[in-house]
Amino acid sequence: MSMPTLVTGAAGFIGYHVCEALLARGDTVIGLDEVNAYYDVALKEARLARLEDRPGFRFVRASVADAGSITALVQAHPDIDGIVHLAAQAGVRYSLENPTAYVTANIMGQVVLFEAARRLPRLRHLVYASSSSVYGANTKLPFAVADRVDHPVSLYAASKRSGELIARTYSHLYGLPATGLRFFTVYGPWGRPDMAPVLFANAICRGEPIKVFNEGRMRRDFTYIDDIVTGVVAALDRPATVGQDSVPHALYNLGNSRSEQLLDFIAALETALGRAAVLDLQPMQPGDVEATYADIGESRDALGYDPRTPMSEGIPRFAAWFRDYYRL
Repeated sequence: MSMPTLVTGAAGFIGYHVCEALLARGDTVIGLDEVNAYYDVALKEARLARLEDRPGFRFVRASVADAGSITALVQAHPDIDGIVHLAAQAGVRYSLENPTAYVTANIMGQVVLFEAARRLPRLRHLVYASSSSVYGANTKLPFAVADRVDHPVSLYAASKRSGELIARTYSHLYGLPATGLRFFTVYGPWGRPDMAPVLFANAICRGEPIKVFNEGRMRRDFTYIDDIVTGVVAALDRPATVGQDSVPHALYNLGNSRSEQLLDFIAALETALGRAAVLDLQPMQPGDVEATYADIGESRDALGYDPRTPMSEGIPRFAAWFRDYYRL
């Protein structure tokens, strides 16, 4: 049996799909998740149910910020040779309501995991999730990894940028190869119910108004889940090497590299669901940004990352899953 890969956030949207991809190629996977109630626990359990019958999968229910649990896990599995760290408190708007949840999960959790990881004798590489939100108030498009990221506009963004700095510090101190991936607006089957695609699809199917912020003048680099997973696995397989600063730490954007109008996304959802949306145009929300757009040149070159799913293909796939899962 192959040496295991630890995937944190395994019951989450991206984590579930990453576990599926690793298992499909024959890897052994230890999935970790606390399965909290930030959103519908039944959806998380449904994802887990699809993993738990798969050969090579083992699940551990624990918080990544619980040092005792994480220490026990790595002591029990000293042969872990790869980590994909996706566990986090997500959501920009919720960070205005419950800021301490972000400090616990995204900052303390990052430290706890890296502190445990540096003691794994066979660890080749640690890949962790960052976010396009770190670009904050930047106005230059597309966003490039070399851009300054010291003007976050939400605590969520600040916590993800803090995670990048913590990772780089551990790479510097202990020579731990680590790669951070800045995800851009991921959507697809098994998506989070607090994110726009599920919120919009639910409202459209029920004939309820959709809250559209900034009067609809929003652009997002919508990235289909399969493309994101391909990038995550490619990163895992290519351990960060020592760069110009002599630190084995790398950062990459994973996006579709197309900045789409939010109203076009809604129109495509209307077509896929066969129903018209009722739009409730709202002002810009605190902590939000008007546009995201990924420069993926470096991830293409270093990871072979090549997103292939346009909205015209991704949205119908998402809509088919949504109607099947929610029976709408």
